[in-house]
Amino acid sequence: MKSSPSANQPQISSSDIDPAELIERHQLGLWRYLRALGCDAAQADDFVQDTFLKILQKPFNYYDEDATAAYLRRIGHNLFISMQRRAGKVVAVEDVQKFEQVWSRLVSDSHGEDYLDALRTCLDQLSDRSRWALEMRFRDKMSRANIAVNLEITENGAKNLMQRAKTRLRECVERKVKTT
Repeated sequence: MKSSPSANQPQISSSDIDPAELIERHQLGLWRYLRALGCDAAQADDFVQDTFLKILQKPFNYYDEDATAAYLRRIGHNLFISMQRRAGKVVAVEDVQKFEQVWSRLVSDSHGEDYLDALRTCLDQLSDRSRWALEMRFRDKMSRANIAVNLEITENGAKNLMQRAKTRLRECVERKVKTT
């Protein structure tokens, strides 16, 4: 169980921490968190930069790495929500508290590297056709209809192929992360 900040823990001002080290330790995890919330890559880049600017302008009390990561995620999340509201968009994650708990439990220590390593390995285990379908969908942002044309199958066939591939990936990643 992770410790949470308490009155008994020493408080260090963030102004006593090397900003470059702080950014180095937390940038990737914060960026991935923002992407998981629904930011595109450019938005995540901007929000990460804005988050670190905010904490450099207004120092906070440093308790430990987990508390710092949670604090940074909260700032990034608030920036994302503000942008969504200004744009009149619906927030991508409805139960933010549950999302935060799952995120902290799964990826806080390694910034998600264990899952990415497992995903790369599991992608290699898919058939070429399944991997190609997923690449067209998620990397190339192709519609299901275009994927079906490229694979010379029906649109429903493309949907089923991708659903099966995603299920295999999820199960494979869960097995690999559980065994490490």
